[in-house]
Amino acid sequence: MRGAAFLAVAAGLVLAHPAQAAAPEFVHFTPARGDFALAQDGHVAQVVTSAGDHELVRIAAEDLRTDLATVTGANAASDMQVWIGTLGRNPAIDRLVAAGRVDAAKLRGAWESFLIVPVSNPAPGVKQALVIVGSDRRGTAYGAYEISRAIGVSPWHWWADVPPQHHGSLYVSAKARRFGPPSVQYRGIFINDEDWGLVPWAQGAEPDEPAPGPKTYAKVFDLLLRLRANTLWPAMHKASRAFNADPANAALAERYGVVMGTSHAEPMLRNNVGEWTGKAEDFNYLTNRDAMRDYWRTRVKSNAADETIWTLGLRGIHDSGMIGPTTDPERRAVLEQVFADQRELLREAGISGAPQVFTPYKEVLDIYRAGLKVPDDVTLMWTDDNFGYIRHLPDAAERARSGGNGVYYHLSYLGAPLSYLWLSTTPPALIREEMGRAWDKGARKMWIVNVGDIKPAELGVDYFLSLAWDIERTRTQPVETWMGHWLADILGTGQGRGAEEGTDPQAAAVMSDYYRLNFARRPEHLQWYLPGQKPHASPLTTAEADARLAGFAAMEQRLAALRQQVPAGRADAFFELVDYPVSASAAANRRFFAAEAHDALRDTAPAESWRRARIAAEADAALTALTRRYNRDIAGGKWRGIMNVEPADGQWRSFRQTPPIVPALAALPDIAAPAPEPSPQSSLPLLRPEQFTRRPSPNGSAWRLVEGLGRYGALLGAGAASASAQAAITLPAGRWQAVVDLLPAYPSDNGEALRLTIRIDGKPQVLEIPRRTGDRDWADAVLDNRISVPFSALLEAGQHKVTIESGDPAVMIEAVRFMPADKSITPT
Repeated sequence: MRGAAFLAVAAGLVLAHPAQAAAPEFVHFTPARGDFALAQDGHVAQVVTSAGDHELVRIAAEDLRTDLATVTGANAASDMQVWIGTLGRNPAIDRLVAAGRVDAAKLRGAWESFLIVPVSNPAPGVKQALVIVGSDRRGTAYGAYEISRAIGVSPWHWWADVPPQHHGSLYVSAKARRFGPPSVQYRGIFINDEDWGLVPWAQGAEPDEPAPGPKTYAKVFDLLLRLRANTLWPAMHKASRAFNADPANAALAERYGVVMGTSHAEPMLRNNVGEWTGKAEDFNYLTNRDAMRDYWRTRVKSNAADETIWTLGLRGIHDSGMIGPTTDPERRAVLEQVFADQRELLREAGISGAPQVFTPYKEVLDIYRAGLKVPDDVTLMWTDDNFGYIRHLPDAAERARSGGNGVYYHLSYLGAPLSYLWLSTTPPALIREEMGRAWDKGARKMWIVNVGDIKPAELGVDYFLSLAWDIERTRTQPVETWMGHWLADILGTGQGRGAEEGTDPQAAAVMSDYYRLNFARRPEHLQWYLPGQKPHASPLTTAEADARLAGFAAMEQRLAALRQQVPAGRADAFFELVDYPVSASAAANRRFFAAEAHDALRDTAPAESWRRARIAAEADAALTALTRRYNRDIAGGKWRGIMNVEPADGQWRSFRQTPPIVPALAALPDIAAPAPEPSPQSSLPLLRPEQFTRRPSPNGSAWRLVEGLGRYGALLGAGAASASAQAAITLPAGRWQAVVDLLPAYPSDNGEALRLTIRIDGKPQVLEIPRRTGDRDWADAVLDNRISVPFSALLEAGQHKVTIESGDPAVMIEAVRFMPADKSITPT
């Protein structure tokens, strides 16, 4: 160990709950009795490790030294020390444990856990030490990074250009704290569809290495550790160099203690699009089994010593179905042989006990449900439908398997019906609901989230990994409150004793509007026909579109007010994390709906049509300027190439929207046309979630208000079967049809339909909503983020009582709308 050997903690230490986050008073800027002085009077504590500890511990310790110097500006060493060590790897800590001065009983054998405690006179010549002791290498590193977080160094310090605030004095509370084990064992990200962001950026930023290479991955690994993640599925498109094609990448991952895995399309750590050199049709296990086994065997031999989660199974070369078998029984038989052969390769290499995972993604889920036998110790990795709705949850038999269960989730996607690769608009509340359902059903072994290029999905990535680290502490906190704390840390605008300890409700409200408005239609989905279909206009009238744009305009006004409050040093972070996504989504909507109105009004109101054309053209220019600023100006031009408005090019056109045709500004006639007075909106009758009285069942379970989701800011979530929710409404003259709008979630019992009973004036109707992934109803549902189901009976004017009864715990209701009986039901 460098420096003195050592460590002590008071006897009778009471350990806190697992995986807790640092409390606000953990680190503060004025001393209290018994505090450890991390920095004061121009001096900073020395950071000390053992020479026999893991390389990751030395990396984390050096990062802490750098972070302390950055925050305090101090370089002179005080007589205080920070001791960082892993149980069994630090002789001084082990001696203190043996002597009973450190109670490590709850650390021994624990996964990724750590203890932080200040100790007086821990060793001769050492006045006081802050002891960070971990149960394993990552637990120790997380302990060091916990201090970095607490002194104000954001995990996004590099990836989002978040500088810490200066504090010359730093004090750590005398109270001992224990963190871990995490809620989910393996927690990580998948870098995917990187062709239009990460790869062009890396090619320019690191021109001396294939993109992405070790210099880029070092930044990724730093981010993962600071976010308390431990797993990476690396970039795998053809535009990228295969991760394992450069041995330096795997060596770097091992140094950083990052567990490497691969996606469902890359079994046995093989990037097929970059490494399979034969013909695509030869990737056929029926006709080319020996060559494919040798292909996998080579990778097993080269990476057997690394900490790896081995993906089992077989699909096509890329994200496509298996080549060769033509029926599901044939595919099932091939997969079961593949499992046996792949596990034999691991046994031959002496790593049969290494973690293994099988992901029944897309068409493979049907094969699994048809009776596929997966070895009991293999983790089953369930997936969403690529749009945030989890297709399958573990049943009792699956929960009993020794391999456990996990989830592969999406915050970005390239594929049908339309991709979303540009702005990250999946609401944190949807992540909470879906991942919470999965956790409650036993998916606790492994969570991986598809993050695209990482940017601009920072908030969603952080929230997902916060849930994975400590699900109860995270999901019981209102999403807007969590965002307020996160944004205060990022922007330095918090209300509280210090920005790192406060909240920013104004910024949180802006982001809540951003998620709510874009939930109704993502910026990448601003067309209401699918690629290959005949183009047609959106179902919104001009007045309805104007109402939507008014919501974006109000959001932009709040953004402008917020912009004035951001400290100059956080301006780049603010632009990247708040300003660009909010402004770009608003501009995209103005461009689309103004262009659509220009076309619609061309013959009947030419002056207004040209006014709309100018709005569309100016919005298009604003998008160009915003994106240019991101790529060329922010952080001194650091992010050149990272941001592209979707679609960025002509590739994969069958999965991407067609940009609206916008007249050129220079070609517009010089016609003065005042904006017309807003036409009064005839508001149709509507019951929102908060208008329902929620009556509990005998066991106390009731329908709940799910904040942060839906067009109106909340959903009505199902309670027990005997619980109900009731509301009354008075309908005006005419005949009406009730329409129930639901979130397009999947049944909790993995069945084929969501079920719900609704009564109007006592007359029941059982609604069965089929959920078949891939059909047109599914496509409409995920693009609208809702399913609209009509009530069969027509209603007359007057008062009516609506009672909703649950049939499935997955049911979440956005509203009950009442439409004129002669009007067709269209998405809005």
